[in-house]
Amino acid sequence: MSETETPVGRDRLTIHNLVKLDPLAGFAEDVRRGLTSSPKKLSPKYFYDELGSQLFEAICLLPEYYLTRAENEIIERYADEIVSSVPRATTLLEMGSGSASKTRRIIEALLRTQSEALFIPVDISATALENSSRILLQSFPRLKVEAYAAEYFDALTALAEKRLGKTLALFLGSNISNFGRDEAPRFLRALRNVLSHGDALLLGADLKKDRTVLEPAYDDSLGITAAFNLNLLVRVNRELNANFDPGAFRHHASYNEEMGRVEIYIESTREQVVHIRKLNLRLSFGEGERIHTENSYKYDLPEIDRLATATGFTCNHTWFDSKHRFSSSLLLAV
Repeated sequence: MSETETPVGRDRLTIHNLVKLDPLAGFAEDVRRGLTSSPKKLSPKYFYDELGSQLFEAICLLPEYYLTRAENEIIERYADEIVSSVPRATTLLEMGSGSASKTRRIIEALLRTQSEALFIPVDISATALENSSRILLQSFPRLKVEAYAAEYFDALTALAEKRLGKTLALFLGSNISNFGRDEAPRFLRALRNVLSHGDALLLGADLKKDRTVLEPAYDDSLGITAAFNLNLLVRVNRELNANFDPGAFRHHASYNEEMGRVEIYIESTREQVVHIRKLNLRLSFGEGERIHTENSYKYDLPEIDRLATATGFTCNHTWFDSKHRFSSSLLLAV
């Protein structure tokens, strides 16, 4: 890994770049491993190329995709209350910050309580971090930004060596849903290792509910989520010189009530052979054969409480949107 620091704008912005020098090599190896496994799979972390990111922004505006609106409602209504629950916090740490659009409300609330603040966003894209950070710095003259372009665990390893001020960490958008039941505790323990006693984490989590609400959120009537999922095949074609025909595959999303998760697949509509030239790999697909691309785990309040207790936190308070579809829980580091 390389690490570079880029001071921008009178030392108010620093970007630590911990991304691997050759991200394509990692992508190629993950594609090879995933598509030669049984069952076949592709990692959801590769959804977010330029087109994938634009499609996800469109998904967040869909009537079926309630998650973004629900969390926005919570943050708009309770930002001051959330910040006041972590008195004297001077540092805001956000994992998976993206455009940081929701975070603005928290920053505003934080700066109402003190003269300045430090924002530490973590995201895989250095470009996205610089763009979002410049916008925030223009809006908030009393804010400093120290950003990390990195995978989650790489950033947390680096942050564990730093001494942070009193910190409110954010993990929004129900990103915890993308971790398996065993992976989520591992991630939260690594995050807890960065925090000190009395720091806190605001954890956004989508709640368990009827499949008639959950499944349309991941399979909308306009087909934008389908395009988002199938764009993985387009990316493999472009970057690894493959000949996937996206029209010969379809998007599939279903709620597994027993496992408490929405399962996302790309399904072959016919028997076919695909050649990934850069990997010198030929793949056979049967009709109905699936590539698993994502699980989105849903939670109930006892599960959130158990997850907090198992990872060095205690659940202090949970806020809900008006329809009780989504939760934002304040977990105190103990």
